[in-house]
Amino acid sequence: MFSNHVTKELSAYCHGEVANEQSRQIAEHLIGCNRCRAQFEEIKLGVKLAERLPQLSAPDSLWFDLQTHLAAEDQANRTAARKPSRFSFKVWQPAFAGVAAVLLLVVGFGAWWLYWRESRPSWEVARINGAPRIGTSRIDDKGRLAVGQWLETDSASRAKIEVGSIGQVEIDPNTRIRLVETKPTEHRLELAHGKLSAQIWAPPRLFFVDTPSAVAADLGCAYTLEVDDDGVGLLHVTSGWVALQLKDRESMVPAGASCATRPGIGPGTPYFDDASDNFRVALSKLDFGYVVDVPDPQSPLEVVLAESRPRDTLTLWHLLGRVEGNDRARVYERMAAFVPPPDGVTREGVLQLNEQMLHQWKDELETKWSANGARLHKGLVGLWTRVLGRVNGLQGKQ
Repeated sequence: MFSNHVTKELSAYCHGEVANEQSRQIAEHLIGCNRCRAQFEEIKLGVKLAERLPQLSAPDSLWFDLQTHLAAEDQANRTAARKPSRFSFKVWQPAFAGVAAVLLLVVGFGAWWLYWRESRPSWEVARINGAPRIGTSRIDDKGRLAVGQWLETDSASRAKIEVGSIGQVEIDPNTRIRLVETKPTEHRLELAHGKLSAQIWAPPRLFFVDTPSAVAADLGCAYTLEVDDDGVGLLHVTSGWVALQLKDRESMVPAGASCATRPGIGPGTPYFDDASDNFRVALSKLDFGYVVDVPDPQSPLEVVLAESRPRDTLTLWHLLGRVEGNDRARVYERMAAFVPPPDGVTREGVLQLNEQMLHQWKDELETKWSANGARLHKGLVGLWTRVLGRVNGLQGKQ
């Protein structure tokens, strides 16, 4: 059905106005189509801007003035009806204006009610075991987590959250989490400490998790995210992609990779879980400046370059913007030895961190960042198809 583009359906999709099967097909299309995804982001931005418009209340005298005006017009019309005359639009124009004003109010109220319904101000929480709590109230079997409320589990408790209609999040023991926002353009949790496992079937950047050291932005995926009592975090992606962000620092983490975060620094450099121990230790020193008692015979960057594989261009690509001078040139040479830059990408441009060239090379490298190579995006679409086939569809689209 959507072999071309879905631009005409995006507005209705963003507002939850399409049928279940059509919604699933649009979501799958958005994974692999940059053009439609860019337009979807513009629509979401428009909705967000509209939400910021001031809401004005009608004056109390509005209905009284309308009733008085309509009664006066009705009396005038009855008087005029007793006299033989031709129809005059000027006679009826004030009445039409009054009716139009009433219709606008009714339509405005209806639009507000539909938006409020789609915003889903609370999520369903199910107890898996133990005695999880929402605020001070214990969850027996199911409960509702409202915006601003905290969900907490003790050492013997686990719970599952239905993320609106776009996914599920399982909460491990000893976890504290808060619902920050839920609306058609954004669903957001805050993980203070503990561990969660998320599975999301939605277009990119609709689901976010705030932590003390980074924000996890879902790109259509499944992942685990844990935060210790000091705010130190660790993300592990099991399918799809997740972006970890803090201000202007961002790490893109694909399936099979992990990324640590630290308060005051943000996300470190992502790495694949099968990287060597030496590689991961050296990378931690580069990211977070760990101090060791015994000086290393090699610098951390030398170890990372020596231990890297073609697949580890994921790490090297991120390092390009995190090292400087001769170190950046060394990272470039190692990457180019694994995967030569494509046409139009120059050494000088990469060393100057030309954004267009970096992203062009990144697209070329992605096949090395996945165990399935060039089948990465098809695998993501297949995952969404299987997951979406198990749900009843988006709420509010029945």
